[in-house]
Amino acid sequence: MPSITPFLEVVCQQVMTEDASIFSVQWADMPVALTAQLSTDDLLCRYLCYVKKFTLGLIRPLTLEGGIEFRLVGTQLSLIKFLPAEHSDNFVTLRICGGVLVQPRQCDRGELRFGIEPTLESVRASLQLSDFCPLILGSNSPSPFRLWLYRVTQAALHRLVTVRFLALLYRELAGPYAQVRVKNIVVRPGRPV
Repeated sequence: MPSITPFLEVVCQQVMTEDASIFSVQWADMPVALTAQLSTDDLLCRYLCYVKKFTLGLIRPLTLEGGIEFRLVGTQLSLIKFLPAEHSDNFVTLRICGGVLVQPRQCDRGELRFGIEPTLESVRASLQLSDFCPLILGSNSPSPFRLWLYRVTQAALHRLVTVRFLALLYRELAGPYAQVRVKNIVVRPGRPV
C-alpha cells in the first residue's frame, strides 16, 4: 500500500458575484488509496449526517419524495429545499427550490454540488454552492449592513461546516491525527464574504 501523507489542504473561496448571488467552493485533494470506495452519493450522505451532527440535531436533513429539505427540529419549517438529486459522471447536484433562507423571488436559482473527481495523483472531494440568493441579502443590491450580517452568520457557518466536513472525512479515511490546513484561493471574481 502506498504511503499516505497525514496532511490535507482544504481549498476555499466564498464570494458574492456581480448579480449578488453567492458562490462558495471548498475542495480537498486526497490520496487515491484512501478514496477508492468514496462515491458522490456517499459524499452527499456523509454530508447530510454531518449537518445534523454539527448542529446538534437542530437542523434535520430529510430525504423526501420531492427532494431534500433542511428542517428546523420539531417543526415543518424548511430552512432550505432541494429538488431530487441529479447525478452526472463525477457529481451529484441538489438544485435549490425554496426554504426560508432563500429570497422568495429567487427560489428557482442555485445549487449545491458534491464532487468526486480523479486528478493526476489524487481524488478531489468538493462541495460547491452556486447562484444562491440568501434571504439575508434581501435583493440583488444588498446594503452594507445586510452583506455584513450575511458574512458573520450564514457565510461563516457554511464555511465552517464545509471545511470541517472535509477535514473530518479525511481524518476518517487517513486516521485521527491527520493534519488539515485551509487555503483561500480565487476561482471566480466577486466580493469576498
